Amino acid sequence: MSVAPPSTSALVRPSKRVLFAYLGAALIWGASFLFMKTGLSGLSPAQVALSRLVLGALTLCIIMLVTRRRWPRERRLWAHLAVVSVFLCVAPFLLFSWAGQFLPSGLSSILNATTPIMTLAVGAILLPKERLNGLQVFGIFVGALGVAIVVGPWRILGDPAILSSVPAQLACLGATLCYGIAFVYLRKFVLGTHGYDAVVISAVEISLAAVIMLILSPFIAMQPVSLDVTVVLSMLALGALGTGVAYIWMTTIVDTWGPTAASTVTYLTPLVGVVLGILVLGEVLHWNEPLGGVIVVLGILVSQGKLRLKRRARPVSV
Repeated sequence: MSVAPPSTSALVRPSKRVLFAYLGAALIWGASFLFMKTGLSGLSPAQVALSRLVLGALTLCIIMLVTRRRWPRERRLWAHLAVVSVFLCVAPFLLFSWAGQFLPSGLSSILNATTPIMTLAVGAILLPKERLNGLQVFGIFVGALGVAIVVGPWRILGDPAILSSVPAQLACLGATLCYGIAFVYLRKFVLGTHGYDAVVISAVEISLAAVIMLILSPFIAMQPVSLDVTVVLSMLALGALGTGVAYIWMTTIVDTWGPTAASTVTYLTPLVGVVLGILVLGEVLHWNEPLGGVIVVLGILVSQGKLRLKRRARPVSV
Protein backbone atom coordinates (compact mmCIF):
# COMPACT_ATOMS: atom_id res chain seq x y z
CA MET A 1 0.00 0.00 0.00
CA SER A 2 1.46 3.34 -1.02
CA VAL A 3 1.45 6.24 1.41
CA ALA A 4 0.91 9.77 0.15
CA PRO A 5 3.62 12.28 1.10
CA PRO A 6 2.67 14.80 3.79
CA SER A 7 1.18 18.03 2.56
CA THR A 8 3.05 21.32 2.79
CA SER A 9 0.74 22.53 5.55
CA ALA A 10 1.43 19.38 7.56
CA LEU A 11 5.12 20.09 7.34
CA VAL A 12 4.77 23.76 8.24
CA ARG A 13 2.51 23.45 11.27
CA PRO A 14 4.91 21.46 13.51
CA SER A 15 7.77 23.83 12.77
CA LYS A 16 5.52 26.80 13.56
CA ARG A 17 4.47 25.20 16.84
CA VAL A 18 8.09 24.69 17.83
CA LEU A 19 8.92 28.27 16.85
CA PHE A 20 6.02 29.61 18.93
CA ALA A 21 7.17 27.42 21.84
CA TYR A 22 10.70 28.81 21.44
CA LEU A 23 9.51 32.44 21.50
CA GLY A 24 7.08 31.76 24.35
CA ALA A 25 9.80 30.15 26.46
CA ALA A 26 12.12 33.09 25.78
CA LEU A 27 9.45 35.57 26.87
CA ILE A 28 8.43 33.69 30.02
CA TRP A 29 11.96 32.83 31.11
CA GLY A 30 13.12 36.37 30.42
CA ALA A 31 10.37 37.59 32.73
CA SER A 32 11.18 34.91 35.33
CA PHE A 33 14.12 36.95 36.62
CA LEU A 34 11.71 39.78 37.38
CA PHE A 35 9.35 37.33 39.10
CA MET A 36 12.21 35.92 41.19
CA LYS A 37 13.40 39.38 42.19
CA THR A 38 9.86 40.34 43.25
CA GLY A 39 9.37 37.07 45.11
CA LEU A 40 12.57 37.61 47.07
CA SER A 41 11.01 40.69 48.68
CA GLY A 42 8.90 38.36 50.82
CA LEU A 43 10.49 34.92 50.53
CA SER A 44 13.92 33.39 51.02
CA PRO A 45 15.79 31.99 47.97
CA ALA A 46 14.93 28.41 48.92
CA GLN A 47 11.27 29.35 49.39
CA VAL A 48 11.21 30.93 45.92
CA ALA A 49 12.65 27.72 44.41
CA LEU A 50 10.21 25.58 46.42
CA SER A 51 7.20 27.71 45.45
CA ARG A 52 7.92 27.66 41.73
CA LEU A 53 8.53 23.91 41.71
CA VAL A 54 5.42 23.00 43.71
CA LEU A 55 3.21 25.33 41.64
CA GLY A 56 4.81 24.08 38.42
CA ALA A 57 4.26 20.44 39.44
CA LEU A 58 0.61 21.12 40.34
CA THR A 59 0.06 22.81 36.97
CA LEU A 60 1.56 19.89 35.05
CA CYS A 61 -0.27 17.27 37.14
CA ILE A 62 -3.57 19.04 36.39
CA ILE A 63 -2.72 19.01 32.68
CA MET A 64 -1.89 15.28 32.93
CA LEU A 65 -5.22 14.62 34.66
CA VAL A 66 -7.36 16.70 32.31
CA THR A 67 -5.75 15.27 29.17
CA ARG A 68 -5.80 11.73 30.63
CA ARG A 69 -2.16 11.08 29.93
CA ARG A 70 -0.53 8.12 31.65
CA TRP A 71 2.56 8.33 33.80
CA PRO A 72 5.61 6.31 32.74
CA ARG A 73 6.13 2.93 34.35
CA GLU A 74 9.75 2.43 33.35
CA ARG A 75 11.95 2.70 36.44
CA ARG A 76 15.01 3.41 34.31
CA LEU A 77 13.30 6.45 32.75
CA TRP A 78 12.26 7.76 36.18
CA ALA A 79 15.84 7.35 37.43
CA HIS A 80 17.28 9.30 34.49
CA LEU A 81 14.66 12.03 34.84
CA ALA A 82 15.46 12.30 38.55
CA VAL A 83 19.03 13.19 37.60
CA VAL A 84 17.72 15.68 35.03
CA SER A 85 15.39 17.26 37.60
CA VAL A 86 18.33 18.01 39.91
CA PHE A 87 20.42 19.72 37.22
CA LEU A 88 17.59 21.30 35.23
CA CYS A 89 15.48 22.48 38.16
CA VAL A 90 16.58 22.10 41.78
CA ALA A 91 20.22 23.24 41.63
CA PRO A 92 19.87 26.12 39.11
CA PHE A 93 16.67 27.43 40.72
CA LEU A 94 18.40 27.60 44.10
CA LEU A 95 21.49 29.24 42.60
CA PHE A 96 19.59 31.86 40.59
CA SER A 97 17.29 32.63 43.53
CA TRP A 98 20.24 33.09 45.87
CA ALA A 99 22.07 35.27 43.32
CA GLY A 100 18.92 37.37 42.84
CA GLN A 101 19.39 38.81 46.33
CA PHE A 102 22.56 40.58 45.21
CA LEU A 103 22.25 41.13 41.44
CA PRO A 104 19.87 43.14 39.24
CA SER A 105 17.43 40.84 37.44
CA GLY A 106 18.73 42.12 34.09
CA LEU A 107 22.30 41.10 34.91
CA SER A 108 21.14 37.62 35.96
CA SER A 109 19.36 37.23 32.63
CA ILE A 110 22.52 38.27 30.76
CA LEU A 111 24.61 35.67 32.62
CA ASN A 112 21.90 33.13 31.82
CA ALA A 113 22.85 33.59 28.14
CA THR A 114 25.97 31.50 28.73
CA THR A 115 23.83 28.33 28.73
CA PRO A 116 24.61 27.32 25.10
CA ILE A 117 28.35 27.75 25.71
CA MET A 118 28.07 25.57 28.81
CA THR A 119 26.02 23.01 26.88
CA LEU A 120 28.64 22.84 24.13
CA ALA A 121 31.49 22.46 26.62
CA VAL A 122 29.70 19.79 28.65
CA GLY A 123 28.74 17.96 25.44
CA ALA A 124 32.40 17.82 24.43
CA ILE A 125 33.20 16.11 27.74
CA LEU A 126 30.23 13.75 28.11
CA LEU A 127 29.75 12.99 24.42
CA PRO A 128 33.24 11.95 23.22
CA LYS A 129 32.06 11.48 19.64
CA GLU A 130 31.22 15.18 19.47
CA ARG A 131 34.71 16.61 19.72
CA LEU A 132 35.04 20.36 19.43
CA ASN A 133 36.52 21.69 16.22
CA GLY A 134 38.65 24.81 16.00
CA LEU A 135 35.68 27.07 15.30
CA GLN A 136 33.81 25.79 18.35
CA VAL A 137 36.84 26.27 20.59
CA PHE A 138 37.20 29.83 19.30
CA GLY A 139 33.49 30.43 19.93
CA ILE A 140 33.82 29.26 23.54
CA PHE A 141 36.83 31.56 23.96
CA VAL A 142 34.79 34.50 22.63
CA GLY A 143 31.93 33.58 24.97
CA ALA A 144 34.31 33.44 27.94
CA LEU A 145 35.65 36.86 26.96
CA GLY A 146 32.06 38.15 26.96
CA VAL A 147 31.51 36.78 30.46
CA ALA A 148 34.69 38.51 31.64
CA ILE A 149 33.44 41.81 30.22
CA VAL A 150 30.07 41.34 31.94
CA VAL A 151 31.81 40.75 35.28
CA GLY A 152 34.05 43.80 34.69
CA PRO A 153 37.29 42.91 36.54
CA TRP A 154 38.53 46.52 36.24
CA ARG A 155 35.48 47.66 38.26
CA ILE A 156 35.92 44.93 40.86
CA LEU A 157 39.40 46.11 41.78
CA GLY A 158 38.19 49.62 42.57
CA ASP A 159 34.81 49.00 44.18
CA PRO A 160 34.34 46.67 47.20
CA ALA A 161 30.56 46.63 46.61
CA ILE A 162 31.04 45.22 43.11
CA LEU A 163 33.61 42.74 44.44
CA SER A 164 30.99 41.43 46.85
CA SER A 165 28.70 40.59 43.90
CA VAL A 166 31.22 38.20 42.31
CA PRO A 167 29.98 35.12 44.27
CA ALA A 168 26.45 35.83 43.02
CA GLN A 169 27.68 36.11 39.43
CA LEU A 170 29.57 32.83 39.84
CA ALA A 171 26.35 31.28 41.20
CA CYS A 172 24.57 32.31 37.98
CA LEU A 173 27.33 30.71 35.92
CA GLY A 174 27.07 27.60 38.10
CA ALA A 175 23.35 27.51 37.30
CA THR A 176 23.97 27.68 33.55
CA LEU A 177 26.56 24.90 33.92
CA CYS A 178 23.80 22.81 35.54
CA TYR A 179 21.54 23.56 32.57
CA GLY A 180 24.30 22.44 30.21
CA ILE A 181 24.71 19.16 32.10
CA ALA A 182 20.94 18.60 32.08
CA PHE A 183 20.56 19.23 28.34
CA VAL A 184 23.42 16.89 27.46
CA TYR A 185 22.19 14.23 29.91
CA LEU A 186 18.74 14.42 28.33
CA ARG A 187 20.26 13.86 24.92
CA LYS A 188 22.47 10.97 26.00
CA PHE A 189 20.13 9.01 28.24
CA VAL A 190 16.53 10.13 27.62
CA LEU A 191 15.89 11.29 24.05
CA GLY A 192 14.88 8.47 21.73
CA THR A 193 14.43 5.96 24.57
CA HIS A 194 10.71 6.40 25.18
CA GLY A 195 7.42 7.15 23.48
CA TYR A 196 6.11 9.83 25.81
CA ASP A 197 5.39 13.40 24.78
CA ALA A 198 6.73 16.65 26.20
CA VAL A 199 3.88 17.05 28.71
CA VAL A 200 4.57 13.69 30.35
CA ILE A 201 8.35 14.13 30.49
CA SER A 202 8.01 17.66 31.88
CA ALA A 203 5.48 16.51 34.48
CA VAL A 204 7.84 13.81 35.70
CA GLU A 205 10.84 16.18 35.80
CA ILE A 206 9.10 18.98 37.67
CA SER A 207 7.23 16.64 40.04
CA LEU A 208 10.47 14.88 41.00
CA ALA A 209 12.16 18.24 41.51
CA ALA A 210 9.26 19.39 43.71
CA VAL A 211 9.54 16.25 45.84
CA ILE A 212 13.29 16.79 46.25
CA MET A 213 12.71 20.41 47.31
CA LEU A 214 9.98 19.36 49.77
CA ILE A 215 12.45 16.91 51.34
CA LEU A 216 15.09 19.64 51.58
CA SER A 217 12.72 22.38 52.76
CA PRO A 218 12.84 21.59 56.53
CA PHE A 219 16.59 22.26 56.36
CA ILE A 220 16.81 25.24 53.98
CA ALA A 221 13.37 26.84 53.60
CA MET A 222 12.06 27.55 57.10
CA GLN A 223 12.68 31.33 57.16
CA PRO A 224 9.86 33.81 58.01
CA VAL A 225 7.50 34.63 55.13
CA SER A 226 6.06 38.04 54.20
CA LEU A 227 3.39 37.75 51.50
CA ASP A 228 1.60 40.45 49.55
CA VAL A 229 -0.26 40.52 46.24
CA THR A 230 2.84 41.13 44.09
CA VAL A 231 4.79 38.31 45.73
CA VAL A 232 1.90 35.84 45.33
CA LEU A 233 1.23 36.80 41.71
CA SER A 234 4.94 36.60 40.89
CA MET A 235 5.19 33.10 42.34
CA LEU A 236 2.06 31.98 40.49
CA ALA A 237 3.48 33.25 37.21
CA LEU A 238 6.92 31.81 37.93
CA GLY A 239 5.46 28.44 38.90
CA ALA A 240 2.54 27.88 36.53
CA LEU A 241 4.13 29.50 33.48
CA GLY A 242 7.91 29.62 34.01
CA THR A 243 8.17 26.17 35.61
CA GLY A 244 5.08 24.48 34.20
CA VAL A 245 4.08 25.46 30.69
CA ALA A 246 7.54 26.66 29.63
CA TYR A 247 9.11 23.31 30.48
CA ILE A 248 6.64 21.56 28.19
CA TRP A 249 7.71 23.94 25.45
CA MET A 250 11.42 23.40 26.17
CA THR A 251 11.09 19.62 26.14
CA THR A 252 9.35 19.90 22.77
CA ILE A 253 12.17 22.09 21.44
CA VAL A 254 14.88 19.70 22.72
CA ASP A 255 13.07 16.74 21.11
CA THR A 256 12.75 18.57 17.77
CA TRP A 257 15.86 20.75 17.47
CA GLY A 258 18.33 19.07 19.85
CA PRO A 259 19.86 20.33 23.15
CA THR A 260 22.32 22.88 21.77
CA ALA A 261 19.78 24.56 19.50
CA ALA A 262 17.19 24.49 22.30
CA SER A 263 19.59 26.19 24.70
CA THR A 264 19.81 29.16 22.31
CA VAL A 265 16.51 30.35 23.76
CA THR A 266 18.84 32.28 26.07
CA TYR A 267 19.66 34.56 23.11
CA LEU A 268 16.35 36.32 23.75
CA THR A 269 15.90 36.02 27.51
CA PRO A 270 18.50 38.73 28.30
CA LEU A 271 16.64 41.22 26.13
CA VAL A 272 13.36 40.49 27.93
CA GLY A 273 15.01 40.42 31.36
CA VAL A 274 16.93 43.67 30.90
CA VAL A 275 13.93 45.60 29.52
CA LEU A 276 11.62 44.42 32.31
CA GLY A 277 14.25 45.11 34.96
CA ILE A 278 14.61 48.68 33.74
CA LEU A 279 10.91 49.39 33.19
CA VAL A 280 9.47 47.66 36.26
CA LEU A 281 12.25 47.70 38.86
CA GLY A 282 14.13 50.80 37.73
CA GLU A 283 17.40 48.89 37.43
CA VAL A 284 20.47 50.48 35.88
CA LEU A 285 22.92 48.49 33.78
CA HIS A 286 26.52 49.53 33.23
CA TRP A 287 27.87 49.71 29.68
CA ASN A 288 30.00 46.57 30.06
CA GLU A 289 27.08 44.30 30.94
CA PRO A 290 25.03 44.49 27.71
CA LEU A 291 28.27 44.67 25.68
CA GLY A 292 29.52 41.49 27.31
CA GLY A 293 26.13 39.87 26.70
CA VAL A 294 26.35 40.67 22.98
CA ILE A 295 29.86 39.18 22.84
CA VAL A 296 28.60 36.03 24.58
CA VAL A 297 25.89 35.66 21.92
CA LEU A 298 28.48 36.21 19.16
CA GLY A 299 30.59 33.47 20.70
CA ILE A 300 27.59 31.14 20.66
CA LEU A 301 26.87 31.94 17.01
CA VAL A 302 30.50 31.31 16.08
CA SER A 303 30.66 28.03 18.03
CA GLN A 304 27.54 26.76 16.25
CA GLY A 305 28.86 27.69 12.82
CA LYS A 306 26.14 30.29 12.26
CA LEU A 307 28.53 33.22 11.94
CA ARG A 308 31.32 32.83 9.42
CA LEU A 309 33.38 35.17 7.34
CA LYS A 310 32.67 34.73 3.66
CA ARG A 311 35.72 33.98 1.61
CA ARG A 312 36.12 35.68 -1.71
CA ALA A 313 36.31 33.32 -4.62
CA ARG A 314 39.72 33.37 -6.28
CA PRO A 315 39.74 34.18 -10.02
CA VAL A 316 40.46 31.16 -12.17
CA SER A 317 43.40 31.65 -14.50
CA VAL A 318 42.96 30.46 -18.08
